[in-house]
Amino acid sequence: MLAAGASRRMRGLDKLAQEVDGMPLLRRQVSMAQATGRPTYVALPAPHHPRRALIAGLDASVIAVPDAAEGLSATMRGAVASLPDCAAFMILLADLVAITTDDLQDVFAARASQPDHLIWRGATQSGKPGHPIIFDASLRPAFAHLSGDTGGADIVAAHQARTCLVPLPDNHARLDLDTPEDWDDWRRGP
Repeated sequence: MLAAGASRRMRGLDKLAQEVDGMPLLRRQVSMAQATGRPTYVALPAPHHPRRALIAGLDASVIAVPDAAEGLSATMRGAVASLPDCAAFMILLADLVAITTDDLQDVFAARASQPDHLIWRGATQSGKPGHPIIFDASLRPAFAHLSGDTGGADIVAAHQARTCLVPLPDNHARLDLDTPEDWDDWRRGP
């Protein structure tokens, strides 16, 4: 789970500390990921970053990414390098407020049922790609070369033909809230 961003557009507030479902967003996201029964790793900018308190008592491993200020690519590069050996790994943005455990399970199920792909990716019902994304371990070396703030976009683009899009309900795969105004609008509802 990528949780090392600076929340710059929140003008001094931490979006991962915003309350969703009665708890800080980061705690909700980690709890949701843990409900899949799979190991959960959380990338933070430092081992004792204030966000660590948001997940206190949860069974999640913290990965410190000291160069996270460089951007999303640095966070992904550091986080993926720190993962244990595995056949595949899921990257989940911590700020997707609509994602559910069922959504994560749907993407895991797509990997199990369509193993000939290299990437399995959450999408909208109309096919717009989003998150979460599972990457086959064979793609792991490519993460060592990421730079800038585009995350894994180049890796995904290079393997588009072997990407399985998994439709998730509503806008679950894409809904993130980056500004105080976004949060106010979302809290007011439709």
